[in-house]
Amino acid sequence: MASDTSPQNAPPPSAKEERERSRRIGSLKGLLPFMAPYKLMLTGAVSALVLTAMVSLTLPLAVRRVVDGFETESVELLDKYFLAALAIACLLAVGTGLRYYLVTRLGERVIADIRKSVFDRMIGMSPAFYERIMTGEVLSRITTDTTLLLSVISSSVSVALRNVLILFGGIALMLWTSPKLTGAVLLIVPVVIVPIVVLGRKVRALSRENQDWIAESSGNASEALLAAQTVQAFTHERPSAARFDDVTEKSFHSAKQRIGVRAVMTVIVIALVFAGVVGVLWTGARDVRAGEMSIGALIQFLIYAIMVAGSVGALSEIWGELQRASGATERLIELLDSDDSVEDPAQGADLPMGGHGEITFENVQFRYPTRPETAALDGVSFTVKPGETVALVGPSGAGKSTVFQLLMRFYDPESGQVMLDGVALPDMKRSTFRAAMALVPQDPVIFAASARENIRFGRPDATDAEVEAAAKAAAAHDFLEKLPQGYDTYVGERGLMLSGGQKQRVAIARAILRDAPILLLDEATSALDAESERAVQEAVRDLSRDRTTLIVAHRLATVKEADRILVFQDGRIVAEGTHDSLVAEGGLYARLARLQFTEGLAAE
Repeated sequence: MASDTSPQNAPPPSAKEERERSRRIGSLKGLLPFMAPYKLMLTGAVSALVLTAMVSLTLPLAVRRVVDGFETESVELLDKYFLAALAIACLLAVGTGLRYYLVTRLGERVIADIRKSVFDRMIGMSPAFYERIMTGEVLSRITTDTTLLLSVISSSVSVALRNVLILFGGIALMLWTSPKLTGAVLLIVPVVIVPIVVLGRKVRALSRENQDWIAESSGNASEALLAAQTVQAFTHERPSAARFDDVTEKSFHSAKQRIGVRAVMTVIVIALVFAGVVGVLWTGARDVRAGEMSIGALIQFLIYAIMVAGSVGALSEIWGELQRASGATERLIELLDSDDSVEDPAQGADLPMGGHGEITFENVQFRYPTRPETAALDGVSFTVKPGETVALVGPSGAGKSTVFQLLMRFYDPESGQVMLDGVALPDMKRSTFRAAMALVPQDPVIFAASARENIRFGRPDATDAEVEAAAKAAAAHDFLEKLPQGYDTYVGERGLMLSGGQKQRVAIARAILRDAPILLLDEATSALDAESERAVQEAVRDLSRDRTTLIVAHRLATVKEADRILVFQDGRIVAEGTHDSLVAEGGLYARLARLQFTEGLAAE
């Protein structure tokens, strides 16, 4: 489980301190590349927005004509004024509907593209990246932050632009209607802007902090739920719930502060604006009584003043939304721009003849980023010939599985190089050389799908017959047929319906189906019973005849027939040979063999 959250009012460094804070609303410009492909839709949305703003600004003119028309003796002229006002209202309705459709559709499209881009980037990141950030936080950004952006793009931005047009257009028409009253209105503008700027900075900081705490709570929840059985087995439900409650409450506290500041800002702005409107109305009423302007002109000015005041109030509220969206955009762009210690070359080399399977390690030195003081591999060199079966044995932490990590290029060595068929791995795209490998990991990953789809994951274009043949070779066919729907049975999240040994056989079947030149088995039979292990060993023996096979195993019975055995200790190869030669030689391997086989005989 993750460590307890810091008592300070800030998320842990991985969630907050390691990221540069945005101080400008300009972070939203990161959305422009995602909007660029939809220029036509954007143009239509902006056009509809401008149309509705212009139509809104003409309504007070129509109202003035109607009001002043009551004083005319021409009934026909009065009818025309009412018809014109009705036509303007209908045009406004159509324009508003069109604007809503285009803007909302654009927002959904852009957010879908952002989600896909972030996921595409994250799914290819090396394990070193996930040592610095929790998976739950990444998921929070993809879901919570993009949901926030959706509301802003689909609503807030268009409403903000419309209110900006109404603000400046309304001021211009107010000036045209009555310069005197407009001057009085403009006197209160600086008074309104000051709280927007001052309190807006506080809102921006609290918004980013709130998003960080939401991500932290998502990370804690994801970690606990994925290990629900372990949590329950150790009766750790209350501490886990308490930890989640603590982070959630901090998120709520941060949100409460943000809401409070925004509420205060809204109260101040609206109060100042409408106080100014009342004062202007009082001045205008005196001018009407003095005959200096008509009632229709005063009403026209009053409507414009209300529109301008409403725009200012709306903009002050939307400003807070835009600041939240700025923080969310920054967090998503951080993921897209994240540096990875493992990157593909611009122009990757090809494997000779599609790959023969020759593996070479040349004086490889490697330390895991989270354990820089300990060498996982220390000057390791060896070559595996095409078609050869080589076993890697040794105590836990000796560096065996690290060989697989470097061979799959989940990490790059500090020095030395790893080559496949004479080509250094960094000179090829990862998809090129990984396509030549089939991996059975120590902890098999089973997806929330049917058993058939889990095996077909190894080769998506495989037929049902090929899937079943692979299952038979992995000694999985019998138990799969007995499932409620056979191969089409849904096996649950992380394969909860299957036992450990069944999961491992499904993973082995997946690797067999992949039919790659290189087979990597990392403790592939550790969870199997003796009968299943024997069946799988026979399948692996048949499978490895025509391909290069690397086997990591603690149980030496599984590697006795390997062409060569490399013995690892403290990140170095300390011995090499066949099972018989290593036993005769004495040393670490002989001691491990003596312990295991003696214990096995005693158990029998």
